[in-house]
Amino acid sequence: MTEHFDALEKQDAAAREVNLLSRLPALVRKAMQLPGWKRHLDAIDPAKINSRSALATLPVLRKSELPALQKADPPFAGFIGDTSDDGRLFASPGPIFEAESREDDVWRCARAMFAAGFRKGDIVLNTFSYHLTPGGFVMDSGARTLGCPVIPAGPGNTDQQLEVIQQLRPVAYAGTPDFLKIILDKAQETGKDVSSLKKAFVSGGAFTPSLRDLFAAKGIVAYQCYATADVGVIAYETAAREGMIVNEDVILEIVRPGTGDPVNEGEVGEIVVTSFNMHHPMIRLALGDLSAFMPDASPCGRTGLRIKGWMGRADQTAKVKGMFVRPEQIAEIGKRHPEVKRLRLVITRDNDQDAMTLRAEATDCNDALVAALGESVKAITKLSGKIELVAPGSLPNDGKVIADERPVG
Repeated sequence: MTEHFDALEKQDAAAREVNLLSRLPALVRKAMQLPGWKRHLDAIDPAKINSRSALATLPVLRKSELPALQKADPPFAGFIGDTSDDGRLFASPGPIFEAESREDDVWRCARAMFAAGFRKGDIVLNTFSYHLTPGGFVMDSGARTLGCPVIPAGPGNTDQQLEVIQQLRPVAYAGTPDFLKIILDKAQETGKDVSSLKKAFVSGGAFTPSLRDLFAAKGIVAYQCYATADVGVIAYETAAREGMIVNEDVILEIVRPGTGDPVNEGEVGEIVVTSFNMHHPMIRLALGDLSAFMPDASPCGRTGLRIKGWMGRADQTAKVKGMFVRPEQIAEIGKRHPEVKRLRLVITRDNDQDAMTLRAEATDCNDALVAALGESVKAITKLSGKIELVAPGSLPNDGKVIADERPVG
């Protein structure tokens, strides 16, 4: 696939940088009209924020802090203004409340889907959730912008998904890589025909080389993107299979974790994003994910900056099956069960799928406590996990409540 979505992808890299930086003052000025951004950015002069070095002087806004900020100042902590012109309002896991403006493809997904081979007329099975979270609508809007009919399937109900695939014969899949594997495994088990699927655009979970090869063996060419509910598609994979291209209209920085200071070129650090959405400005949002810039342009001909992709978490927040799990959620489980002492959520991979185990220190180990903890995990994180009761004092005293032990890469 050597085609490009538009001429922006092939523009001179220096010209792109000049264009983005020239627009920064207007973005900052717009943001400071909102009380949350005004408090956050304090007394800075927007006219002076016209370079990467100037941008780096601004404080980061940590995504992990948004739930507490919004709870203290509902609904959006002053970072989103009048929603009368918005199309949808969301409550993402965390919870983090967000708004979607009415512009076409406001999440910038079409460009990434085009790079994944999606073309006009391709029927897309979209298995991202349409319930409260933006995920389904991010993919839906990108596909429809390309002229692709969308099956709004959402996640789960695998048997019905197989019936839909057999009847409507979608060419493309959008969803987590884990759920695509579930569909393929179920189809093999039941003898259902899913051979119409030839393309996949995945996000929200680990896309390991073993999964990519498994899909390829089934005749499905899959590409991944890096996206968040706050910004949309930030970076995306291309046919070159060398890192991810940073999306247009996004300034991406790599900073030293826990700070806002840019790292040296090629050094691993935390991803910080500034997004040019004038309706809902986002300035230096620290996402908690680790990555690094790659040198030179991609062999696919796109001239945008490249990152190595997701390389782990800078904090303890983890994404499991497309859902964020946060330390404060583990703390809430502990509050519900004062009979347990220290808690530690361990995240691993099992049969190419994300898996969670909550380890809890308890003096009285019994089946009723195991069941109660399991119910609390599901109620608070919206995910299921195993429960292991261990002796008091046996968990490491290192302050870590979420241990992500999944392999990187």
